[in-house]
Amino acid sequence: MIKVSVIIPHYKGRAILQACLQSLTASTFLEKEILLVDNGTIDDSLEMVTKEFPHVRILQNEKNLGFAGGCNRGIYAAHGEYLLFLNNDTIHDPGWIEPLVEWLDTHPETASVMPKILSYSRRDWFDYSGAAGGLLDYYGYPFARGRLLDYIEQDHGQYNNPIEIFWSSGTAFMMRKKALEESGVFDETFFAHMEEIDLHWRLHLLNWKAFCIPASIIWHHSGWTLPPNSYRKKYLNHRNNLIMLLANYSYLSLLWIIPARFLLDVMSGGFALLQGDFKRIGALVAAYFWLLIHIPYLVKKHQKHQSLRRVSDAKIHRIMFKYPIPLTVYLFRKKRYSDLKLS
Repeated sequence: MIKVSVIIPHYKGRAILQACLQSLTASTFLEKEILLVDNGTIDDSLEMVTKEFPHVRILQNEKNLGFAGGCNRGIYAAHGEYLLFLNNDTIHDPGWIEPLVEWLDTHPETASVMPKILSYSRRDWFDYSGAAGGLLDYYGYPFARGRLLDYIEQDHGQYNNPIEIFWSSGTAFMMRKKALEESGVFDETFFAHMEEIDLHWRLHLLNWKAFCIPASIIWHHSGWTLPPNSYRKKYLNHRNNLIMLLANYSYLSLLWIIPARFLLDVMSGGFALLQGDFKRIGALVAAYFWLLIHIPYLVKKHQKHQSLRRVSDAKIHRIMFKYPIPLTVYLFRKKRYSDLKLS
């Protein structure tokens, strides 16, 4: 019986993939299948998988479809009741899958759950990509329990309680297939970055919930695919974040959100100029230019998302932070999740 389908998009990195699959093989949860989605691998990874992990099902794409496209290919081929999306640069506690399955089994209102994500290189520190639960402010800036922008906390067990969150990290999260059938799959225009937040916003529009379950633990080699200072990474983050904002808010909310967000982006560009971060400035300008030349796509996406709406923006705001996280961190010097007043 297959309860969980593990979907791993892969492009390169023989050694990291090998470590990931070895870790998954040691998992104590047996009712699973593993689907490796090849995004046009450029090394000998697939030969290694065929030889050392014959139980892994390989799905081959002709070109690199990114995280979004790779996950979608896995979704269409999966047999499990629950879908576990997983980065190839992770290793895991042997019993990490069971707490996620148990939560979904006993909380029918929950669409998505994620583990506590720690750093591969500093094992007792949170990882940048999701930490102990993904959150969002009103203006679309993501952060997490244990990570506010670039400030990352050491794990002392301070966030070991399950908590409702806004988004589960694409690094590793389990989703109810039924919820995915309602929300639709990942938007492949995103290619990579923010696609999981966009998906979770749709889930909130449908009145589903997401939780972090810290009894489940993994370790992540953050920044393996695209380095943190990569122009492409900055560009995709800015562009996709704006697409997500425009698609998921109602037109009425956008009347005040967009002017405020534009002002915040101008401030961000000014700060980047003072730092000499011309990659960030270029990424910001390119992101807004992309929006201007893709208005039909934006209108269509907005209409599609709003057609799913069962709850108001006001209700969704209850699990969002009302102040801009960049100002909260850099102007008011809040560096820890526990410093924030969320109510």
